[in-house]
Amino acid sequence: MKRPFKARIKTLKIDGIDVGAREDETILELAKENGIFIPTLCHLEGVDDIGACRLCLVEVKGTSKLLPACMTYADEGMEVITNSERLLAYRRQVLDLLFSERNHVCAVCVSNGHCELQWLAGKLGITHVGVPYLYPELPVDASHPFYGLDHNRCILCTRCVRVCDEIEGAHTWDVMGRGVESIVISDLNQPWGTAESCTRCGKCVQVCPTGALFEKGKAVSEMKKQRNFLPYLRLMREGRK
Repeated sequence: MKRPFKARIKTLKIDGIDVGAREDETILELAKENGIFIPTLCHLEGVDDIGACRLCLVEVKGTSKLLPACMTYADEGMEVITNSERLLAYRRQVLDLLFSERNHVCAVCVSNGHCELQWLAGKLGITHVGVPYLYPELPVDASHPFYGLDHNRCILCTRCVRVCDEIEGAHTWDVMGRGVESIVISDLNQPWGTAESCTRCGKCVQVCPTGALFEKGKAVSEMKKQRNFLPYLRLMREGRK
């Protein structure tokens, strides 16, 4: 959750650029405002950040730790580095692990060419995965009349969980298990098609960064996501409080 708004302005540096910020703004928000690219997969404008994917880690002068840009707030005199050899190596390692943990076969995926995981791999120069694949046996839930869930392509970003909870207010989705055994579940781990809390709005499908959640009837490369509605819906929801 974001800090309560205060009007005080902070001055800091991001990649040597002087930046002015409110103290309720994160490094990720400031970087976007100033045209500085920081990779991320779990971040989604319109829902709260949770720092799950760890791709947005940055270096901050004065600490040896890497800090998540989406969860680190602006502070006076802060000096931030968003692009270094250390960060690039770390981000490539994170993507390696994401690809190896599930069964991502881009050539037959409905989101091929429209997948954020695939795009980031190209952006960061990944040509192969440097760790052994786990090849888990994961199911595909096709019980819903309109949508499908393929656990083989899920990266556990929890975008679906947050948009269903914070925007739709249904909280159909949640995460069960620990570590690489974790999976996204609907209601109390029942087939999505029988989940009584699901409103069939499709918001979770549209915010999924991969082909894990998809519309039925879509063939390879046809599942292009639309998520421009989110910031508007968030503003409308907050306005009713």
